Amino acid sequence: MIANSFSKEITVFHGRIAPETATLVGYGAIIETLQLAVPLPEVLSIISKLRKSYQSDGWFVYSSRNAFDDTLYKHLVFALKYEGINLLVFKKLFETIDKQDILSILQEEPTGQYSRKIWFLFEWLMNDKLAIPDLSMKNYVPLVDDTIQYAIENGEKSNRHRIINNLPGTQSFCPMIFKTTKLEQYISANYIEQNGKYLHSIRKDILQRASVFLLLKDSKASFTIEGESPKSKRAARWGQAIGQAGSNELTKDELLRLQQIVIENGRFIEMGFRKKGGFIGEHDHLTLEPIPDHISAKWQDIEQLINGLLSTNELLLKNNIDAVLAATIIAFGFVFIHPFEDGNGRIHRYLIHHLLAKKQFSQQGIIFPVSASILDHIIDYRKVLETYSKPILDFIEWTETNDHNIEVQNNTIDYYRYFDATKQAEFLYDCVSDTINNIIPKEVDYLTKYDEFKRFLEDDFEMPDKLIALLVQFLDQNSGKISKRAKEKEFESLSDDEISLIEETFQKIFQ
Repeated sequence: MIANSFSKEITVFHGRIAPETATLVGYGAIIETLQLAVPLPEVLSIISKLRKSYQSDGWFVYSSRNAFDDTLYKHLVFALKYEGINLLVFKKLFETIDKQDILSILQEEPTGQYSRKIWFLFEWLMNDKLAIPDLSMKNYVPLVDDTIQYAIENGEKSNRHRIINNLPGTQSFCPMIFKTTKLEQYISANYIEQNGKYLHSIRKDILQRASVFLLLKDSKASFTIEGESPKSKRAARWGQAIGQAGSNELTKDELLRLQQIVIENGRFIEMGFRKKGGFIGEHDHLTLEPIPDHISAKWQDIEQLINGLLSTNELLLKNNIDAVLAATIIAFGFVFIHPFEDGNGRIHRYLIHHLLAKKQFSQQGIIFPVSASILDHIIDYRKVLETYSKPILDFIEWTETNDHNIEVQNNTIDYYRYFDATKQAEFLYDCVSDTINNIIPKEVDYLTKYDEFKRFLEDDFEMPDKLIALLVQFLDQNSGKISKRAKEKEFESLSDDEISLIEETFQKIFQ
C-alpha cells in the first residue's frame, strides 16, 4: 500500500541543516517515507514557504510556487523534472511497492511524458512487463534530461513507451553523472584539441623521449598509490602494458591478462575473478575483526556486473559521449566492483588510459600519465573513492568468516551498477587538466633543457652520454652544485674553474 503522505517539514534532516524551515520533496521525501535502503542524494530538494528559489550547500530550495499535491506520483514527477534520474531509488522503489500500485499511479496522467518515463523505468529495471497496451501517436521524448545529466546522443527508441532510451549504460550497469559547472567548463575547453595542438608543437624526438619517461613515471606512480615500491623491471613491464592501452578490446580475458601482468607472483593470492568476499580496510589488532572502508561486490554478482560493465563500455565507445566521462564510468565502476583479490587499483587506472585512447583523447603512442597526477592528489583521490564507498556501508549486511574476511548476506548488486559518478568525474577531469597543463609540459621542458646542457658538455668537454646523465643527476640532487665527494671521485679530472663553469651553466639553463 502506498503511503498517504510524503512531504515533511524539516529544519534538520539526517544531520544536514536546511538553509531554512521548508518542506522536503522529491527523492529525499520518497526515500524517507518508504525507508528505501539507498544513500541520500548528494543534493536534497525543499520547497520554501516564500516565493524564492536558490541553491545552498547540499540543497536546492524551490519557491512556494513549485508546491504540488503530496502524492508519490507527484514527488516522482518533481524528481524527474528537477533532480534527474536516480536509478537506484527507482529500483528500490519498484521492489518495495506492489505492481498494482505502479499501475495506479500511472493512471494519474496515462500518456504524460513523466508517466511514460516511470513506466519505461519499471519495465527496464525490473525486466517485467506491465499490463498496459503499447502507445501510438505520441511524440518520442528522451528519458534522460540532458540539461541535468549526461546522456548518449543516439539513444534507442522504445515504440512501446514512445521513449528514447539515452541512458549512458545498460540495465546491468549504468552509473549516472550530473552536469556541473566544473564539468561543463572542462568539456567546453576541448582538451582533445588543446592537447593535440600542444603535442604537435613539440619536436618529434623530444616527444618520443618524453613518452618513454612518462610511461615509466605513470607505472611507478600507479604502484606507489597502492603502497608498493616495485623493482624497475616490474614497473617497466606494467609500463609496457599501459603503453598498449586501447589496442586490445576490453573483455574478461583481457582483464585476466592484465591481472597476470600486474601480479608477478601469484603464490599467495587466488588469481582470476574472486570466489570469496572482499573488502578494503583494516583488521582489529586484537581480535582481527574486519573494519571495512569499502566492501567489494559479492563474488556471486561479479560475472553479471562485469558483463554489464563490458556491455556499457561498448555502448559508450559507439556513442558520442565525452571521453573523460566514459573513462570515469568504466574505470571507477570497475574499482568499486573490485572483482579481483589483488590488482584492482592498477587495472582501474589502466582502464582510464584505455578509454582515453579508445575515445582518441590521448594521441596514439603518447602516454597520458594520469596516475602521476592522481599520486600528486592522493588525499583527494581517497576522498573521492570514499564518497562512493562510505554511504553504502550502512546498507550492506555482512558477517565475519573464519579467515577474518567478510561475507555479504543481503542483495547488494544494485549499489555497484546504479551510482552517482559525478564527484569521480570532476576529480578525473582535475587530473586530466593537471596532466595537460603541468605534468607533460614539465617533462618536455626538462628534456629540452637537458638537451641544451648536454650540447654544452659535449662541445666544451667531449663528455660521454653516461657521464653526462650522472652529472645531471648529481646537480639535480644538490641544488645545482657538484658535491665534494663527486669532485674527488667521478669528476676528479675537472678543474675548479671547469666545475664553476659547469655549475653556472646548469643553473642558467635549469633554474
